[in-house]
Amino acid sequence: MSLAGMVGVVSAEGESDPTLARNLAATCANCHGTDGRAQPGPGMDALAGGDADRMMQKLRDFRSGARPATIMHQISRGYTEAQLQLIAAYFAARK
Repeated sequence: MSLAGMVGVVSAEGESDPTLARNLAATCANCHGTDGRAQPGPGMDALAGGDADRMMQKLRDFRSGARPATIMHQISRGYTEAQLQLIAAYFAARK
């Protein structure tokens, strides 16, 4: 699925896309599990139900290079701050 196809934040009527956060978060499923419910294991955090502010800090640290990663530093740079906030809020709301 193309990220360009998912980034339409505003519809023609000017309303927010209600599925945007879910669509952006879907890109995390390969590593963090469906809906952020990763299987326990080394290095793979479950995201569902996590603290949104803490997730945002981790994402910012990945983006800046302050937090070491194999791929998250590249992935996090592909999103705007607003998109990362949508993703963090989406996973925080999953219980």
